[in-house]
Amino acid sequence: MWEPYKKGYKAWLQLERSLSDHSIEAYLRDVDKLTGYLQTTGTLKSPDAVDLKDLQLFLKWIGGLELNASSQARILSGIRSFFKYCFIEQIVRTDPTTLLESPKLKRALPDVLSFEEIEAILSCIDLSKPEGGRNKAILETMYSCGLRVSEATGLRISCLYLDDGFVRVIGKGDKERLVPIGDSATKYIRIYQDNIRVHVKPKPGNEDFVFLNRRGAKLSRVMIFLLLKDLVRQAGITKNISPHTFRHSFATHLVEGGADLRAVQEMLGHESITTTEIYTHLDREYLRETLHRYHPAFR
Repeated sequence: MWEPYKKGYKAWLQLERSLSDHSIEAYLRDVDKLTGYLQTTGTLKSPDAVDLKDLQLFLKWIGGLELNASSQARILSGIRSFFKYCFIEQIVRTDPTTLLESPKLKRALPDVLSFEEIEAILSCIDLSKPEGGRNKAILETMYSCGLRVSEATGLRISCLYLDDGFVRVIGKGDKERLVPIGDSATKYIRIYQDNIRVHVKPKPGNEDFVFLNRRGAKLSRVMIFLLLKDLVRQAGITKNISPHTFRHSFATHLVEGGADLRAVQEMLGHESITTTEIYTHLDREYLRETLHRYHPAFR
């Protein structure tokens, strides 16, 4: 009964949302969970007959599967997306998820590095080795531009506009954005390109990637993770650090320096400003100063 709707939903995710195959599979699994529940309870109906009560009982059911709040919220996100599609395509007259409450989530904020800690990590790179110059360039670029690790490993030579101070980044869902790049990152990319990369023969299909391994292939995400883990250990930093920490630190340092949240959202490539807001874990004193400075009742 639901197969034609699922097929249409899959096409909508591909064409309208431009999601990756991995994300699409996850969304379809969420819908499968709902149809599986309706089937086992003998209440399988077409999407236009599903109401708020059905979905509340479904949430109660998945809550009994010993899934944590984050996993439950993830499934609910997929169900909301499916009914949004159904509403847009006029398969349903009203969206039954509108009044559906999400499980309460605790937002665990990742560790953030201070500028001094980032400098300490970068200073541990052995620049006497060819891979050292490459590693310096990639980590400088990740911090300078706030890149996801996949965006850094997938960065292309044809996307570098170093003379203009920008790089074109291909993010999630193949969405592109222009991000400013700092002088230090620009300097080390040029050193790497002119003195190290020229001696590496790229594998077919890898010619346009900026950062290559010794065999001429683009770097893997795991390689960046292991490289950073080793540098953090050498720097004597005990925080829980991953490549994403550089992106988180980039955004946090901007916001704490007074950057506009919308500008940070644009640079990070976030679709929603609410995603960017997790980077604003500012101390109470900073918030109090902001309130006193800008709120008319405190002037």
